[in-house]
Amino acid sequence: MPGFLRGALLGFCGLVAGIQLIRPARTNPPVDQSHTLEAVVFVPPKIESILQRACDDCHSDLTRWPWYSNVAPVSWFVIDHVDSGRRHVNFSEWFRRDTKNPAEYTRERFQAMCRQMQTGDMPLTSYLLVHRTAKLSQDDIETICQWTKTGVLPN
Repeated sequence: MPGFLRGALLGFCGLVAGIQLIRPARTNPPVDQSHTLEAVVFVPPKIESILQRACDDCHSDLTRWPWYSNVAPVSWFVIDHVDSGRRHVNFSEWFRRDTKNPAEYTRERFQAMCRQMQTGDMPLTSYLLVHRTAKLSQDDIETICQWTKTGVLPN
């Protein structure tokens, strides 16, 4: 192997090994059941099943971290997506003390959720590439959207 190619290969391997030391935190904070979505609204079993399959990994504190979330630089991408998803909507922290009007918050979040599912913006395409079971069928979307329009009443 020519010296330049060998040096480049060794440098690349060193870089890949070195970036493994940069490890953002993968977190699953404890869930307080009094703060969850289910504490605020009735979630039928079919809806709960769809949300768990397609949404919970990024939108709850119950993330199932896949093996590749330990390997940089992919781990950076995955952890950033989960952190971002939780900031936008977190089913595990639906109701917090700083939520002034849980009913209004719930209506706004669910209108946005339905709209994003209908337009295909959620779940993210990048997530679906490796989580094929999270793909929503048209029936899933219609079921969720119907529930958000008629079945979301504060407990």
